[in-house]
Amino acid sequence: MKGKRILLGICGGIAAYKIPLLIRELKKKGADVKCIMTDASSDFVSPLTLATLSHNPVSKDFWNKETGVWANHVELALWADLFVIAPLTASSLGKMANGISDNFLIATYLSAKCPIIAAPAMDLDMYAHPTTSRNLETIKRDGVFVIPAESGELASGLVGQGRMAEPETILDCIEGVFEEKQDYKGRKVLITAGPTYESIDPVRFIGNHSTGKMGYALASELLSRGAEVLLVSGPVKIHLEHDNLKIIAVQSADDMLLAVQKNWKNYQIGIFSAAVADFRPAEPAEQKIKKSIDTLSIELIKNPDILEWAGKQKTEHQLLVGFALETSDVEKYAKEKLLRKNLDYIVMNTLEDEGAGFGHDTNRIAILDKHNKIIKFELKSKQKVAVDIVNTISLKKNELF
Repeated sequence: MKGKRILLGICGGIAAYKIPLLIRELKKKGADVKCIMTDASSDFVSPLTLATLSHNPVSKDFWNKETGVWANHVELALWADLFVIAPLTASSLGKMANGISDNFLIATYLSAKCPIIAAPAMDLDMYAHPTTSRNLETIKRDGVFVIPAESGELASGLVGQGRMAEPETILDCIEGVFEEKQDYKGRKVLITAGPTYESIDPVRFIGNHSTGKMGYALASELLSRGAEVLLVSGPVKIHLEHDNLKIIAVQSADDMLLAVQKNWKNYQIGIFSAAVADFRPAEPAEQKIKKSIDTLSIELIKNPDILEWAGKQKTEHQLLVGFALETSDVEKYAKEKLLRKNLDYIVMNTLEDEGAGFGHDTNRIAILDKHNKIIKFELKSKQKVAVDIVNTISLKKNELF
């Protein structure tokens, strides 16, 4: 827990009085803690108490009405390694499930890319209501880990399920997140990402619409789980830094192939998510081609198949993952590609699905293994897609290494 950045979101329930105890335990373990409060939560625990125990200012409003300074909820969301919302009231639960961003806490939740834990707390009839159950299932599907409410005496005087989990239980869950996050420690992963640009002349190229978001999301997820990552990246506008990350920037398919050939034998896992151009100009012009004619013919030749090369070189102690982006018959083409290129898994998606493919922040995938088992996933952010991919190959990883 030492050095882990924990963001606590406190909603307006009586169980908020227990949060100072959680903060004290987190600080004892060396965590850095920041707090966000809803307006109603300050009726149950004071901002001064939370600021004193956490050693950090408490956030509650979008901007300071006295100074006019804006509070950057996006920056706060990116700061966190983990976001814990406790107690989670029925009101805030409904806002999370439906994206109603009318306070600083929910705005931060909607901006968060880190794991999120929620500990609901409400009266037993509220907790048992179908609306609450439906909203809890919604946020679970969105990737939130929900700590079930406990049974016992409630503030209403009734006895039943609805009590927020005790601080010790929440602390165990927090520690469990970071323990699970190190399941790739000691593993070396090579990832290819982004497009390749094939020169027509010194100022023009053949390329595609890949942004590299998927490959970089995979690198980020693996780094957070302890892996040592080599990212062979085509031209992208994404910045990623980590002590265990090495980036080799390339332009063309030949450049990417050379980087892979030099390094693949030293890595246990390969995830080839780059959108490599299939063809390149046979003879790129040395000078800029002038617009002096109405038509221009360019002879194209086939680029090397980097994934196929890696598959041929793969040993029994290496794991190889490819991607298949198609416009039709995705399963048919993916199965052929998996066998032909000696892959362990292939991640399938199609441009027929709205919100999937190049340029989007979301993707909808299915993962096929070499035993013809297919796991299908719903449309979700590429960060969460990366979690699905990394979790899936983790099972096979444990068999090999």
